[in-house]
Amino acid sequence: MFKHHKFAFLTAVVFALLFVLAGCGGTKKEEAEPKKEEPKTEESTSYTVEHAMGTTEIKGTPKRVVILTNEGTEALLALGVKPVGAVKSWTGNPWYDHIKDKMDGVKELGTEGEPNIEAIAALKPDLIIGNKMRHEQIYEQLKAIAPTVFAETLRGNWKENFMLYAKAVNKEEKGKEVITQYDKRIEDLKAKLGDKLNMKVSIVRFMAGDVRIYHKDSFSGVILEQLGFARPESQNVNDFAEKGVTKERIPAMDGDILFYFTYEEGNGEATKVEEEWINDPLFKNLNVAKQGKVYKVSDAIWNTAGGVLAAHLMLDDIEKYFLEN
Repeated sequence: MFKHHKFAFLTAVVFALLFVLAGCGGTKKEEAEPKKEEPKTEESTSYTVEHAMGTTEIKGTPKRVVILTNEGTEALLALGVKPVGAVKSWTGNPWYDHIKDKMDGVKELGTEGEPNIEAIAALKPDLIIGNKMRHEQIYEQLKAIAPTVFAETLRGNWKENFMLYAKAVNKEEKGKEVITQYDKRIEDLKAKLGDKLNMKVSIVRFMAGDVRIYHKDSFSGVILEQLGFARPESQNVNDFAEKGVTKERIPAMDGDILFYFTYEEGNGEATKVEEEWINDPLFKNLNVAKQGKVYKVSDAIWNTAGGVLAAHLMLDDIEKYFLEN
């Protein structure tokens, strides 16, 4: 009897141990499977971005992004990324009217020309995006705060910088989608404009201390070029602008249609320059003025914002002035 009980007891112990071991094996298997998936998550990715200052490694998709250019702010918003901090808009308090509803809670970090480094550090960013042309002197300080990516320059064509920013925030596919949608809109608008593209479009800017005639490598110039518009001969040049224009150069402003914008800083000085020139007898004698084809447009949208959101708004204006009038 005792031997029988002892055998039964040992048998039960063996089965119990097998059951526990089987359970442990199952637990180990269950624990091991999720670990295989971890490298595929956004948080565990690591990628490198080549940019104007070298190569930067970024670990995980950035969640706290600081942006130090106006066109960069527009790029991030178009990518669905709200920055934790951004430099103030060139005009507006502190943001342009066309983006202010998207910038609630974003910390203002000084100007594009002089960003506040202490304020940037206080935000504890995991990515800083700047521009070599603007910020080369502070690159080392920024790099010490967080991984930093710089675009090379600020030219009229925003697309190259846009795709760099899309890569930096790990949203290249979204970036391609934004570009594709924009390019399709350009092609659709070209088809609608038809013969109107033969009109020579003149672009002029008034500032407190300067008057400029804009050429093809400006923000508005690039968009006009993409659409296929003609330009007056003196403006059909592959550079930025003719600066410091004197009134003797007013005849170079003539065209079939003229758009002008004024960079008003709030003291009324630029508006005075605008009024003086628009009312000058030489200006009034332009064929475009006699034809009533002179239009004032937004400086932010046609020039200073410089990003994809402004580009779409400029296309809205083109539709308005060429297709609705």
